[in-house]
Amino acid sequence: MGRGVLLTANLPQLQNLIKRDPIAYREEFLQQWNHYDSIRQIFKINPDEQAQHYRELVTFISQVATCYPKETAEFHSQISSLLLESYGILASDTRKTLVQNLVLLRNKGVITSIDLLKSLFPLLPRTSSSTLRSYIRKTILSDIKVANAKSQNHKLNRAVQAMLFNMVERGMTGEVTGDKGKLRATALPTSDPDSHNTDEAMWAVILTKELWKKRVWSDSKSVSIIALGCFHPTTKVQSASLHFFLGSEEIDDSDEEEQSIDVRGLQHRREINKKTKSGDKKLRKQMKVAKKKRQGNSLSTPNFPAIQLLNDPQTFGEKLYDVLNLYDKRFSLDHKILIMQLLSRVMGSHKLCVLGFYTYIMKYLAYRQLRVPSILVALAQSVHDLTPPDAITPVIRKLAQEFVHPGVASEVIAAGLNSIREVSRRQPWAMEEDLLGDLIEYRKSKDKSVTSAARGLLKLYREVNPNMLKRRERGKEASLGIMSGTAPLPYGHSAEAAIDIEGLSLLEDHMKKLREEDGIETDDEDDESKWEGWNAETDSSESSDDEPWINVDSDDDRDIEVSDSENDTEKKMVEDAPAEPHSQRVSTLATTKILTPADFALLNELRIKEATKAAESTGGSKAKRKLAELEAVRKVSASDTRTDEFISENDILGPRKKAKADYAERMASIQKGREGREKFGSNKGKQNKAAPSSSTNREKARNKPIMMILSSGAVRGKKKASLREKQQKLRAHINKAKKSHH
Repeated sequence: MGRGVLLTANLPQLQNLIKRDPIAYREEFLQQWNHYDSIRQIFKINPDEQAQHYRELVTFISQVATCYPKETAEFHSQISSLLLESYGILASDTRKTLVQNLVLLRNKGVITSIDLLKSLFPLLPRTSSSTLRSYIRKTILSDIKVANAKSQNHKLNRAVQAMLFNMVERGMTGEVTGDKGKLRATALPTSDPDSHNTDEAMWAVILTKELWKKRVWSDSKSVSIIALGCFHPTTKVQSASLHFFLGSEEIDDSDEEEQSIDVRGLQHRREINKKTKSGDKKLRKQMKVAKKKRQGNSLSTPNFPAIQLLNDPQTFGEKLYDVLNLYDKRFSLDHKILIMQLLSRVMGSHKLCVLGFYTYIMKYLAYRQLRVPSILVALAQSVHDLTPPDAITPVIRKLAQEFVHPGVASEVIAAGLNSIREVSRRQPWAMEEDLLGDLIEYRKSKDKSVTSAARGLLKLYREVNPNMLKRRERGKEASLGIMSGTAPLPYGHSAEAAIDIEGLSLLEDHMKKLREEDGIETDDEDDESKWEGWNAETDSSESSDDEPWINVDSDDDRDIEVSDSENDTEKKMVEDAPAEPHSQRVSTLATTKILTPADFALLNELRIKEATKAAESTGGSKAKRKLAELEAVRKVSASDTRTDEFISENDILGPRKKAKADYAERMASIQKGREGREKFGSNKGKQNKAAPSSSTNREKARNKPIMMILSSGAVRGKKKASLREKQQKLRAHINKAKKSHH
């Protein structure tokens, strides 16, 4: 009796004893369990009554739940239902205790990760405490990361991705309000019934982005969650999703007030006010936000893997254009540029044709338009070799009319010429011959940036289509190419099929030499090791035993007749064509062996060796250029970089004069000049002297301006001196010189 009373009043002691011997203390546990069940019923009706005792019992049962699994089978569901149903009326301490004990049950293996996440996901948009919200977010991310540490936990990932997708989808039926009146809307009390769905969708996007950033998820299902967020009616969710694909960091709405704070003023107040750790932490956070805003999106790199994993990119691009066109009056310019940038990147990566985009963007092509460099970048990125030239020709004409004429500044002309060059690089057939002739005349301008832009356009068309240039503007190489009969392929035409791989005969000779050295006469080699690390997809449909391969004997070749008229014509043309005296050898290795990535790497090395020998023996410029090209290919393959060209605003603006240094750059320059110098004083006149000293007056007089010397008293005194005084000075100088010689 005494022991029971003592243990009832001391739950930590009872918890310790139960963990040592669960069977012996089962009755004491059941007593506490019944007590917990009674208080739980009371707590549902009045959460403020006996809240402290209820939290202690919940913590006690969570600690010993593994010792009595049958009795506590419904314990976690009771905590979860209480959190989800009565979260708004619970005290902050009670919420924190219940969440922590759910996590404890997961760590002890009482519940699964899915059970825990089903309880934590709905709490994120409802939690007002930043500490608890941060704890829940950290718990969710760490639990999914640990579950996928050794190998992909597909069951958990599918369940979590389904929950996140539903969180975004539940708010898709709302009305698009836009972000033009966000400052006015934030001043009013929020009574939106869909605000819970908005926060829910926002958290789904944030968690998916974090898991992608930590490389826990890298599949198409996670991309589809954020792709759905790009069409969410709430601009905040849209912006976060767009930033994910563009690879840039967005600034949350909670930091809007901090964006407008003057950094220098903030530092000044920090020096005056009382020094505290919280103040230092707040200052670092505000400085970080200001730095992100100052950098903007110019240094961001698009998230190419996520863009490539889009499901049905054509439909995705068309939906983006519909959102952009339909809600043009509701979105701010910054948000519209975000949509333009993503749409253009998707069009360029997947070679989509959303022709309405070019009609839409033409109204923003004016040199007075705000953020016009970003718009020009989006225009250039959307064009590719499959874009119809008829859709791009009006855009180029509009660029020339708005940006390239004598009535604007030289920076505007350079930006227009660079934009036309980037568009024409991707679709050369959209340019008109007369317009091209007028544009390249700007290479005679006196401004460096305009001249550079015009020369770049001229150089481009010398490479892609010199026929559009006048004869005197084509250059030597382009003229020789036209004379040899080489012409660019028209729009819609593809190059002919390759007959041979360049340099493949070198690989064939090398492999033949290795077989001879090893004494191998057959070509049956095991190439599985060379495919290691490469994902090769095989066709699952294999031929069955009922339909075996048909063997055709060589003697029956006479019975096979080819009646195709095109093949007969080609055969006759080959027979009638004169034989070339120096025809190159065509290797048959590709028809007898499947080339692996290791073979192609070896082929590149053999070609480099051959080109090196040719460059050393002949010493010609052509051989050296060939060697440089091969080495560049090897460098690109080693770095595993993308071949897609990324355009920045600097490519559009072109070379400019050095911009005025900001405060940070000036301070960095000052600190650099102070390196290696004493705290006070100057190093002038002390470098080449054994004993440090300042410069003399005579040394200073040598560097004085001539006008200061002419107006000095010594010079004016010489001018006014009499003949007698001049003779005395000269005699004194002669006597002094004689004494020095003696």
